Amino acid sequence: MVVDLGAAPGGWLQVAKELSGGKVLGVDLQRIAPIEGVETIQGDINAESTIKTIIQAVGAKGVDVVLCDAAPNLSGNWSYDHARSIGLASSALECAKKILKPKGNFVVKVFQGDMYNDYLGRIKENFVRTAAYSPKASRSQSAEIYVIGKKFLTAPLRKGNEFVVDIEKLGSNGDGAVLIEGFVVFVKGVEPGEKVRIKITDVKPNFAFADVAERLGKSENPE
Repeated sequence: MVVDLGAAPGGWLQVAKELSGGKVLGVDLQRIAPIEGVETIQGDINAESTIKTIIQAVGAKGVDVVLCDAAPNLSGNWSYDHARSIGLASSALECAKKILKPKGNFVVKVFQGDMYNDYLGRIKENFVRTAAYSPKASRSQSAEIYVIGKKFLTAPLRKGNEFVVDIEKLGSNGDGAVLIEGFVVFVKGVEPGEKVRIKITDVKPNFAFADVAERLGKSENPE
């Protein structure tokens, strides 16, 4: 299933329907003219009531793809327009995090500027892979760019997080294997019986990797 945020007047809805062949839902503050085979919701994605309506429409399992090609009305002041674009894209990201299924994908249009790298970092925190693409039609006219996040992460941790853990066993590859809130983390360069502070270096949909940040002695719970 595909959800298009800021979907009016509906061009991307038609494309999504043709390409996916599945269920498509469009959301916008403005009313969207009827499109065959497409559902629409009129509402503000910043409003919790709209999010609840979207969830009711898509079901508890979530959606495969969230698109947002929306852009603010341009004022002519690039810094102001850039900030509003990032604000809109941030709202789209927060909505996507609530409705995407695990390993789902996200595509959003933003204007480049001094807030862009920070926004890109937030995408990287929530998806296994990220990419940025500037269509040829946009390159000579503006700093529009599409940011793509692939494989939405639902893990209870993120890259850079630190935890104190007891190493009780090694995995088949020789790395330590620990559970953090039921999520498997592989730790390099440790032995059973150690207590260490670890720092998450990479997160995948079903497991993560970590390095030792500090050795704290023997485990308090040796086998």
